Amino acid sequence: MEETINVDISFFIPCLNEEDNIGKTIQSVIDVMKNMNMKYEILVVDDNSSDNTIEKVNEEINKNKEVKINLIENTATRGLGRNYFLASHKAIGKHYMLINGDAAETNETIRDIVSETGNADMIIPYFGKNDTRVLFRRLLSITFTFLVNLLSGNKIKYYNGPVLHRTENVRTFRSETIGFAYQAELICYLLNENTTYLETQVENSDREKGVSKAFTIKNILSVANALFHILLRRIVYLIYRV
Repeated sequence: MEETINVDISFFIPCLNEEDNIGKTIQSVIDVMKNMNMKYEILVVDDNSSDNTIEKVNEEINKNKEVKINLIENTATRGLGRNYFLASHKAIGKHYMLINGDAAETNETIRDIVSETGNADMIIPYFGKNDTRVLFRRLLSITFTFLVNLLSGNKIKYYNGPVLHRTENVRTFRSETIGFAYQAELICYLLNENTTYLETQVENSDREKGVSKAFTIKNILSVANALFHILLRRIVYLIYRV
């Protein structure tokens, strides 16, 4: 218990065939946290990569021996959502934050979110005018955010970013979502529980190398499943309150 209290943030870094990006991702976290008066750990979860991702992670571990970096190697692909919740049970930090393994988050983005630690139970980032992604990606995000807000009754600006949570809040939630919509489901659940939150505008950056895993049939079905559960949970809460 003492170790848990002494670690401020556990960074969860998922990766699947990210040999060209994972080193930069880990280094970004280390560079930002050098100037933060916080203790942290990095949990890298390799989701059964077929390239040299694991070798690259081990290189970073050897280069940064002063940093607590744990590598978890999956023998089968579990999906981003499932890995996110499973890794939270191995985290020893008071707070828990996703950093994508494709180096999509800039140092400035990580710093802006981490600097709000303790100001609310959820620090929810959004891009706003800083969104520099291609038009298709922006329209997709706008549509998804609209649907989640419509089904949940919330007014959150963005649901898919690297949200900073209290670790205990992540651990207490059970999600069937294995894909990219797990964060929306978690946020909606916590808002139903009257969890405090703060939205902060951050910079946006797309991956420099590799291909996104978001646009697969499995993930699309997972998103549909998450939207259904968001609506179902809202109905249940409404009935309970009545």
